[in-house]
Amino acid sequence: MDARSFHFEDWETALRETVSSKLQSDYRDAIVKFRYWLRQTGKQPDVETFKAHLAWKQSYLSPDRFELRREALRWYYGEGLRRMKTATQEPPATPSATGYASTSKGQTAQPAPSPIAAPPTAVKTSQRAVNGYRTYPMADVPTAGARDLGGPPWEKALVSRIRERHLAWTSEKTYRGWCRRFIASCGGKQPEALDHADVRKWLSDLAVKERVSVSTQSQALNAVVFFFREVLKRDPGDFSDFTRARRGRKAPTVLTQAECKRSFEAMEGASRLMAELMYAAGLRLTELLRLRVKDVDLERLQLAVQAGKGGKSRLTMIPQKLAPALGAHRERLRALHAQDREANLPGVELPEALERKWPKAGEKFTWFWFWPSRNLLRDHRSGIIRRHHVLDVTFQKAIRQAVEKVGFDKRVSPHTLRHSFATHLLASGVGIRDVQDLLGHADISTTEIYLHTAKYTGIGVRSPFETL
Repeated sequence: MDARSFHFEDWETALRETVSSKLQSDYRDAIVKFRYWLRQTGKQPDVETFKAHLAWKQSYLSPDRFELRREALRWYYGEGLRRMKTATQEPPATPSATGYASTSKGQTAQPAPSPIAAPPTAVKTSQRAVNGYRTYPMADVPTAGARDLGGPPWEKALVSRIRERHLAWTSEKTYRGWCRRFIASCGGKQPEALDHADVRKWLSDLAVKERVSVSTQSQALNAVVFFFREVLKRDPGDFSDFTRARRGRKAPTVLTQAECKRSFEAMEGASRLMAELMYAAGLRLTELLRLRVKDVDLERLQLAVQAGKGGKSRLTMIPQKLAPALGAHRERLRALHAQDREANLPGVELPEALERKWPKAGEKFTWFWFWPSRNLLRDHRSGIIRRHHVLDVTFQKAIRQAVEKVGFDKRVSPHTLRHSFATHLLASGVGIRDVQDLLGHADISTTEIYLHTAKYTGIGVRSPFETL
């Protein structure tokens, strides 16, 4: 394929016309990211760039997500060439079912250098029925360690150092992504030859050309500094004079207690109980979803948050008012757990090393998810189909529907309940240090933002207008 002749600007129209509505969103996301990657790297859509982009995605995406990404680019590649053929009446060589290119006169040409196979007639889905359940892929667990060590030598060294430091899986994905972008921006320069001038130029471009936020730029900076110090084993040098993104800090959106109650009343079942516990204990979304039965102590009214942000654990409270509903929910889980054992389903997912150490622990009720998914999910690392916890998108959708039903004018997400928890505690006179401990903040400056959202702060600051 000649990169200079490949033009497919009306792909969105073609997408709506030729792809099923269920797949359009996923295909659009994949194609937009591919085209954005081309702009960032300054490359043209030729065979090698298709291969390079797919190799990059395969290094960190789960097999199911990567397969969907590849199917989308298969469609983009094939449909683009077909439309070019129709427009010019002189079709370029396109891959046939046999893997060879054919010309408009039917003459056999050389094997087509297609970076991806011809699109199948029907796109495979990841769903299948097991014991009467529909199954989906587990999208929030890391890839198998031994099979995901990175591509180039520098990335393998980066992955090795990240895992030696026991950083979180989300941190690994973030650092690998930023380092790939940094290396790509250096125009083929070898990692050993990079210096502070390359870092300074790249960070400045993020602010000047891409207009990223200060938090995004800081994240990129942290990833590159980690790469220099931990992988290249040298100081990155002085690049403090790079152009920083404009710093700003927005006050979080909070709900009043009356608004929280209205939103809870618009929900039902386990979704309502999840929202009530998230507000009552000030949990992050992932902390809520990853609760195990063993973490909920209704006798002492304590909630154990295991491996929260930064790998830290903490204890927070369970209100007495919510204990009966949580107890009834736990009893329902016993029946579901017994049903799974009778169906000989594998135990729930445990961290990889722990699962090797205690292979039967996942079958015990104490390790059962406190918010189990209705459907089964497939572990992409081992192919095992098991019960996982409720997915984040499921709970987010429940919150969104409740907000639409109530008719709030505010932008409300699950994390808004955590903001509201902190704000209402400060407004009721609870000390900021206690709030910091309950929220699990490492720095009290993070907690201080809620002093601006509290109607009456814990130190009794009130407007002089109250005394008029």
